[in-house]
Amino acid sequence: MIRMGCAAAVLLAGLSVPGWAQKATVGVTASAIKIGQSAPFSGPASAYGQISTAESDYFKMINDQGGINGRKIELIAVDDGYSPPKTIEVVRRLIEEDQVAILFQTIGTAPNAAIRRYVNQKKVPDIWLGSGASMFVIDPKLYPWSIPFQPSYRLEGEMYGKYILRHKPDAKIAILYQDDDLGRDYVNGLKDGLGDKYAKMVVKTLSYEITDPTIDSQILQLQSSGADLLYDASTPKFAAMSIRKVSDIGWHPLHIIDSNGALVNPALVSAGLDKSVGVITAQYLKDPTDPGWADDAGMKQFQAWRAKYAPESDAANPVWAYGYTMAQALVLVLQRAGDDLSRANIMKAATSLPDTTRLPMVLPGITISTSPTDYRPMKSMRLSQFDGKMYRLLPQ
Repeated sequence: MIRMGCAAAVLLAGLSVPGWAQKATVGVTASAIKIGQSAPFSGPASAYGQISTAESDYFKMINDQGGINGRKIELIAVDDGYSPPKTIEVVRRLIEEDQVAILFQTIGTAPNAAIRRYVNQKKVPDIWLGSGASMFVIDPKLYPWSIPFQPSYRLEGEMYGKYILRHKPDAKIAILYQDDDLGRDYVNGLKDGLGDKYAKMVVKTLSYEITDPTIDSQILQLQSSGADLLYDASTPKFAAMSIRKVSDIGWHPLHIIDSNGALVNPALVSAGLDKSVGVITAQYLKDPTDPGWADDAGMKQFQAWRAKYAPESDAANPVWAYGYTMAQALVLVLQRAGDDLSRANIMKAATSLPDTTRLPMVLPGITISTSPTDYRPMKSMRLSQFDGKMYRLLPQ
């Protein structure tokens, strides 16, 4: 990946296509399709920057195989530092100066919220938003050019609530959440799952800001509430702080951490794998470190890709499997669009995925589909628990 100032640009040069190629459209030539991306290579969410690297590495493989209908993918990935004002600046440049055909995988809830109105005014497809915030799964008529991929944070939170009612119905729950749309979605989802039991079961709720240097005081206050279950709606840096502090003070609650915060690497590795034993989270992708998937065809494809195109990748860091899968899903959309890579037709392809759609790294039992009235490709997840080495799927 080539960096120019704040930019990280991946230029993947072209192939020839048949002479009957369609008429010119923005960001599409006879040999390439130009895709824009704003990603956090720096800043408080820089751990997610490797998602973009994984996607770039996947596109290299696709280009080596001849591209999409003879066109190679040219990904222009630019650092926004996870700062919404910077995201606006980056996206304006990608659309107005770089003339990209589409946007792909803008990372983060706040960055996506900042650009959504502008992108839709420009009628530029924003494919597979890098956020599960429920604000992005509202009526598609309001923002017809923006489509997410992963299950919503609120749906995930509801799953945790239902799990608690089934397996720990007498729990005293302490909540720690990031004070933004991500954290509030998870809290609202927990309310959905617990229903009228929420007010009785939750004994303490505290938040933190993403700029806070520590959350030690919050953990101490939550412990003093007498809670025996800690519901942690956070991102990796703060999830690691939470796990570490909970262990250091000798508190032993059942610790539920959202899927964004509970990454083995960097969160659990940073906190200490021994201190992370028992953490519960939700997943929708296969775990490359789980030997149970060793003979799985999709996992073999993923590992072969890693060996040839992403030797710098870490199998224990889920962002690589995530980036691989998001890139794979975009390629599927572009293939379905055929030779008509107009913005309208790309969006049509993204919003008409049949329920027979399968992606090799997605867990069995999780279906993928979209329609013009339902922009949520993925509508379920699986709960899992960390055993000191890896997450193990819990019985459904």
